[in-house]
Amino acid sequence: MSTYAIGDLQGCFQALQLLLDKIRFDPAHDHIWLVGDLVNRGADSLAVLRWARAMGDGVTAVLGNHDLHLLAVAENFVKPHRNDTLGGILTAPDRDELLTWLRHRPLAHAAEGYFMVHAGLLPQWTTAQALVLAAEVQERLHAPNYRGFLAHMYGNHPDRWDENIRGIDRLRLITNAMTRLRFCTPDGTMEFKTKGSPKQPPPGCLPWFQVPGRASAGSPIVFGHWSALGLRVESDCMALDTGCLWGGRLTALRLEDRQVFQVECSGLAGITHWQ
Repeated sequence: MSTYAIGDLQGCFQALQLLLDKIRFDPAHDHIWLVGDLVNRGADSLAVLRWARAMGDGVTAVLGNHDLHLLAVAENFVKPHRNDTLGGILTAPDRDELLTWLRHRPLAHAAEGYFMVHAGLLPQWTTAQALVLAAEVQERLHAPNYRGFLAHMYGNHPDRWDENIRGIDRLRLITNAMTRLRFCTPDGTMEFKTKGSPKQPPPGCLPWFQVPGRASAGSPIVFGHWSALGLRVESDCMALDTGCLWGGRLTALRLEDRQVFQVECSGLAGITHWQ
């Protein structure tokens, strides 16, 4: 039995199938972790969601910013972006079942000595604390009044952690950190504009995982979200977004021995539907 963590899919279903073949994935024995952003911008987000849902307990997926965007678009709180490819999901006959399944995914997951989150953690948070904070957002997303959260989810403030923050501001901050974070200042103030290389940080900022003294240091964290960062496999930092959507590669990391498996994604724009 093996557990494979796979980087951002963003609707690239054909690449996923190639990668599963390469790792000789056996659903009877193996487990898949998806680091978020299952949907959007790629050719077949609908197929990805149908496959992941059909896999049942064989797949553990955390929510990414594009997944949350889909939920907000579906509730008409925001309009689709020009480059969104969510129409197939929104018009599918099983739309409601798929969206409900997605809404019940966690914001963070910990097992087998690893912690998985889509984007990152603020330097003040241990992984244990982050799980508790993620559960606050998850509880709201699972509740009957989940639409109230989605309606007020967007925004960049507050941008620095304070335990005394309450209500929707607290939930928005937690969500932003775990699904959007790349750079922050040493005191944990988040910067959301810069998406490029970690070698060119905005003034006064560092990649979140390089902040000196971060409380989660030493805990192996698996994440995606940052295609410009690329593959990074270190003792406590495993970045798996290798830009499949942009013609890069789709990456899987076998957690038991940290062996890396990749498939090329250029030219994989065709749609292969999951029935």
